[in-house]
Formats: sequence, structure tokens, C-alpha cells
Amino acid sequence: MSAASCLLTEDQFLCSICLDVFTDPVTIPCGHNFCNACITEHWNVNVPYQCPNCKKLFYTRPELQVNTFISEMAAQFRQSAQQKTSSSSSEQQAAKPGEVPCDACTGTKLKALKSCLVCLVSYCETHLEPHLTMSGLKRHQLIDPVENLEGRMCTKHDKQLELFCKTDQVCVCMLCTYSDHKTHDVVPLEEEYVGKKAELGKTETEIQQMIQKRRLKIDEIKHTVELSEEDADREIAEGVQVFTALKESVERSQAELIDTIKEKQRKTEKQAEGFIKELEQEISELKKRSTEVEQLSHSEDHLHLLQSFRTLNTAPPTKDWTGVRVSPPSYEGTVVRAVNQLEETLSKQMKKLFEAELKRVQQSAVDVTLDPDTANPHLILSDDGKQVKFGDVKKKLPDNPERFDTHINVLAKQSFSSGRFYFEVQVKGKTEWYLGVVRESITRKGNIPLIPQKGYWTIWLMNENEYRAFTGPPVLLSLKSQPEKVGVFVDYEEGLVSFYDVKSAALIYSFTGCCFTEKLYPFFCPGLHDGGKNSAPLIISPVNHTE
Repeated sequence: MSAASCLLTEDQFLCSICLDVFTDPVTIPCGHNFCNACITEHWNVNVPYQCPNCKKLFYTRPELQVNTFISEMAAQFRQSAQQKTSSSSSEQQAAKPGEVPCDACTGTKLKALKSCLVCLVSYCETHLEPHLTMSGLKRHQLIDPVENLEGRMCTKHDKQLELFCKTDQVCVCMLCTYSDHKTHDVVPLEEEYVGKKAELGKTETEIQQMIQKRRLKIDEIKHTVELSEEDADREIAEGVQVFTALKESVERSQAELIDTIKEKQRKTEKQAEGFIKELEQEISELKKRSTEVEQLSHSEDHLHLLQSFRTLNTAPPTKDWTGVRVSPPSYEGTVVRAVNQLEETLSKQMKKLFEAELKRVQQSAVDVTLDPDTANPHLILSDDGKQVKFGDVKKKLPDNPERFDTHINVLAKQSFSSGRFYFEVQVKGKTEWYLGVVRESITRKGNIPLIPQKGYWTIWLMNENEYRAFTGPPVLLSLKSQPEKVGVFVDYEEGLVSFYDVKSAALIYSFTGCCFTEKLYPFFCPGLHDGGKNSAPLIISPVNHTE
């Protein structure tokens, strides 16, 4: 029996109806073999009676004959397969959480290697072997193991989903194309798979590009943080250096003040000690004379008293102390002079600080030119867009929405919505001007209050030497000198607008805590003629970093 079984192929032990190893095999008159239950059920459903293999018709239901030879061979084959399965199972790994288990394993569920779309079963290596070796099973479609194979069947027709409806964007079976999707655009799954896979490839490329952009943005942000950290460290170092110098200046001035006051006090004490010593010497002499006088007054010797009287009756030589005084030193102004001297030192330090700060903000210099489309008709602009002054004659210009119609203002062409920018304007020889920045949505028609609430951050010179910051109400500015060139610096993210006297490197005024949400434009107003006193133009100057 063993030798005979070696001559038989595994296909000969399969029922052509259930495609599994024979169970209770029987033979029908044409000679073909089937499982008793399979052929019985087949003939219960299909009439007339026909052989599933050779299609031979039987007009009466044939009597089924048990095939003992096939039965014994199938049993032996099944036993051999079970032993092989048991031996193979010990080498394979059990399915772990998240892995697809073999549906054919009865004990420990092994990891599935493939899923069959025809059987709707997932198989481990052992149970997959029939699909790899038996001709009837080789035609089945195998895929990488997946769960929920039932989801690959049409719930309505219980057929495999093998088509794709492009109209409804759903997977359908063949019978669906004759009912609900009869007039729809239906294509094979493979065709739609190719198209969708191409789209996924394109999507994957786009996603990778987005990832790369975001990685670059992360690098950019990290680099910005590194630069910010370097700036912070440098600023801290400079600040510590400055405050250390200031502290030393204060301590030195304090020590000098104390020394000055103590020196005055020492001179007073020395003078007083001299007077006291001289007085004590005179007192000593007077005491000595007093003792001699007292002794003489008790003498009974007439001649001795008369002879000594002239000498003792005359007072010893002494100083007239009536006008002698010790005047306390005057400390008036000592502290004030020391503080004034300290103030001069601090002013020098502050000047150095402002010079360094101005050099830093000048690194953000931008090229600015005037926009004629925003200029009031009375304004005269230079051809290069760098100068503006007031003209007596009102020009006939289009009253476009961007143009100022009442106030004699003009904006720059350039706008800024992030980062830092800086520009300088020469104001020498003028008695009135306005400078600053404005947001894009400002009102440009009619009377305009130039305050931050309306989108204006500006300073103003009026009456030749009266400077104000328009903060609503305006703040009067106290300047040591009249600026000839004004620098305007903006840090958009910081919400800062600062004005500098470029020549003296002094801070004029800063708007802080501003909230910018739209584009900012440089703003200029040269003021009226003022009887010819204010005829000089405002000039946008190139930034000289060495000033």
C-alpha cells in the first residue's frame, strides 16, 4: 500500500466538488469518484443526474458504490498530511497580535502566509501547500494575508468584488453590473488599481515634498532660535559689561564723594586740634601763675611780696581768642557736583550704547521710494522718488482710493509684513514734518487723526523745535538737539517702532507693544511752506553705516 501510494499524485485524493481530500469516497457508473455527501447534495440540486467531471447523463439516479481502495488511500494520505502538518507546525511561529492567523489551524493558530480570494481563507505554510501543488487549487488567487476576507465579497450577491464602479466610487461584483450599476462606468479592479496606484505615487511624492519643506522649516526655525540665542548671549554680555561699568562708576563716585567730605572734616578737626592745643598751653601757664599769685598772697614777708608783686601782677602773654572760631566745612553742592559728574559719565556710556544700537538697526536698512499714486496733489516728488516737498499749486491728478486728498501725505511703494526694516530721512532745514509708518488699511480721505488706533505710528516737528509723538494724546518730546537726519526702525514681530537722531545716535521715541496684522508702509509729510521757512524737502537718504 505504501509503495502504491508513492505512485499516486495528491490530486487523485481530491474530490472535484469540494476540492478537499475524499471523505467516504463513492464511485458512480462512469468510474469517477466523489465524497458521498458532495455527490448526493449535487444530485439533490441538479436534475437530470450528470457526472460533474465527464458530464455523462443518467436517466435514473445511479446507486452509489463505496470505493474501499480510494477510501483507504485517502485515509492514509490524510494521516500523512496531519503528521506533516504537526511536524511543520512545530517549526512555524504562532500568530502574534496584529498578524493574520491561519484559519485552517485547529489548535495553536499559526501565522498565515497567504489568503485565498476564492476560498476566503487564510493559510499558514503547511495548509497553503495544496494551493501551491494541486492543479485545481493553483488557479485560485492568492494575496498577502489579510483579515476580514468576507469584506471582499459582495454583501448583496455573495460574489467576489472584482470590478470598480467609477460612477459611485465603490467595488462591485459582476452581478452588480446587471442591477444597481447597470449604466455606470465600471472597470476591472486591476485597471482602477493601476490608476489609483499612480495617484498614490503622486500623492506620496507630494507628501514627501511637504515633509521635506517642513523639515527645512524646522531647520530654519532651529537656526533662527540659535541666532536668537547668540544675539541674547551677546546682548546679555554687553549689558553685563555696561552695568558693571556703571556700577563701578557709581561706586567710584560714591567713594570720591566720601573721601571729599572726610577730607574736609579732617581739615576742620586738624584746625580745631591746633587751637585746643594752644589754648591748653595758655591754660597751663595761667594755672602756674595763679599758683604763684596765691602763694605770694599768703606771704608774711613784706619785702618779698613788694619785690615780687610787679612781676606776678602782670598777666602772662596770651592770645586774644575773642575772634577765633572753628567754622564747620560747607558740604553744600558736594553731592550735587558728584551726581552731575556721574551723570556725565552715564551720558557717555548711554551714547556708546545708542551708537551700538543704531549700528545694529542700520543692518536692517531697506531701499524706499515714494509712491506717486498715494501723494496729495500739492506734493512735488523728485523723479527718483527720494524727495518730497510742498507745492503751492494743486496738480490735477486722478482721485484714486490710494491717494491722500486732504492731508499732504505720501507713502512709500514698498510694504513690509514681517521681519525688521529701517530707513533714514533727512529733515535738515525744516520747521515742520511728520514721519513714521502706517498700516495698509488706513483712511486716506478727509480729516485723519494720526494715532496708533487708526493705524499711524508717527512723530511730528512743529514750530521749528517742538517735537511730539502721536500717541493719542500726543507726548511732548524733550530733545537735546534738533535732528538733521531721522532713522525709522520697525520690528514687525516685536511690535516696535523706534525713531533715532542719526547724527547724535540718540533715541528720539519708541512705540512699544504694537500689534501688527497687515502690511506696513513708510509714511512722509513735508508740512506746509511756513512762509518759505519750510521749503526744504524731505529726503530719503542712503544709510551710511559708518556714521
